[in-house]
Amino acid sequence: MTALSIDTLSVRYGAVTVVEQVSADFPAGAMTAIVGPNGAGKSSLLKAALGVVPKAGGHALFFGKPLAQVRAKVAYMPQRASVDWDFPIRVIDVVLMGMQRELGLLRPVRAADRAWAMECLARVGLTEFAKRQIGALSGGQQQRVFLARALAQRASLYLLDEPFAGVDAKTEAAIVSVLQALRDEGAAVVAVHHDLASVPLWFDRVVLLNRHVIAAGAVSEVFTPEALRETYGGALPPVLAV
Repeated sequence: MTALSIDTLSVRYGAVTVVEQVSADFPAGAMTAIVGPNGAGKSSLLKAALGVVPKAGGHALFFGKPLAQVRAKVAYMPQRASVDWDFPIRVIDVVLMGMQRELGLLRPVRAADRAWAMECLARVGLTEFAKRQIGALSGGQQQRVFLARALAQRASLYLLDEPFAGVDAKTEAAIVSVLQALRDEGAAVVAVHHDLASVPLWFDRVVLLNRHVIAAGAVSEVFTPEALRETYGGALPPVLAV
């Protein structure tokens, strides 16, 4: 099953085109990395698919339907830098926000809701931080809280914008473990990713992007030096250069 299908999607900021006629499919039961240089349009692609920024053309379907019809099945984890971490809210309440569609505006939070939120925190190894203020956590811990919030949705598609940016090794390992478990349970995981060396270790599929798609498919087939050189403008990134 295709969890997300993007068809000829374009994004412009003023006169500048940052995503140009991108088409790509993201299957269920797979982890897909979106890889490319800074300014390649990776984050903008996800945001436009979700309607966070306007599309200049094209469209995206989620499980074959418009997002509005299946929104509860789609979880989005934004870049950590885009969040106001000074907002006075506890970790457990951040995770409960992931259940907002289920809870609604008027229904009180039940013991079962809190139990599920705590289970999500347990999956990311943060149960002891449930009553802490979110701003008191380290950057890696904050990332794990936002992953727990996404888990609380019980989604089938997880879209993550740089989930490993600026995290320590412990957080990195915790996030990878959770995402691989979601994949093994049949979910689709799509992540904007920068660490090229870890792509073959963690991901099943990759989309190489530099405003438009350079290559897309199984990592074993398309994550090649030639495709990477084209993606990064002729020079292989230092981490992979030999």
